[in-house]
Amino acid sequence: MKGYLYYTAYEAERNSGFIDEMYKCAKKADITLRLLVEGKEPNRDADFILFRDRNSSLSKRWESEGFRVVNRSEVNAIANNKLRTYELSTILGIPTIPSKKILSTANIHGYPVVLKTVNGHGGNEVFLCHTQEQADEFFTAFHDKTAICQPYIESNAQDVRVFMIGNDVVGAVKRKGNDSFKSNYTLGGSIEKYSLSEWQVRQVQTIAKALKSDYIGIDFLLLPDGRWVLNEIEDPVGARSLYKTHDFSIAEKLIQYIQKSLSQ
Repeated sequence: MKGYLYYTAYEAERNSGFIDEMYKCAKKADITLRLLVEGKEPNRDADFILFRDRNSSLSKRWESEGFRVVNRSEVNAIANNKLRTYELSTILGIPTIPSKKILSTANIHGYPVVLKTVNGHGGNEVFLCHTQEQADEFFTAFHDKTAICQPYIESNAQDVRVFMIGNDVVGAVKRKGNDSFKSNYTLGGSIEKYSLSEWQVRQVQTIAKALKSDYIGIDFLLLPDGRWVLNEIEDPVGARSLYKTHDFSIAEKLIQYIQKSLSQ
């Protein structure tokens, strides 16, 4: 079996440790795995492309050429557009932060609000605005991007990222922001292992099944009353917090999943 691990040049350097681990796990499974970076094209004999980028147009083209892309281009497109994510979750009946597309501060009626671009990730391009002046600064900075507006929901800067391979929960991490309403680990937040309840497992499986996803992260804000609301779906999802809190290799599980799914 032969496959590619696709990254942009920048992200390949940033994720070199994970790439090395993927190589080792692939070799152990008798899979020839090669790195493919932006600007390069896969050979026709590849059995799969593990797509670690936010460019659904490229992954869709490779799908049209007959390659098995992990995740599907449609998963990538939905996960990297917050409006599409919220539309899907609403259809599925998953608790979601009320969100609307917004063009200017004229459409904001009361503060505080959270303003986001639809395609930001990693906690970037997300701002808590207490005043119109702060909102104006957001629209000035991101005037060329589609934005959404959400009510500020008190979560004590806590959320949960659930890691899914296929329809299975492979791990979950509770994250808490440090001097910020954002809980991202890469922005300095703290992390701990988190165990899902049965109803939480049912909800994330509902999302994964609807997407027909291979490997994603699903982020929920944790509310003070014990409920949660969907915040984002991540593809590609970073697993640094998972490695810090769990004692298994996500790379190994991912290789095993790909091997099994391609042999069926």
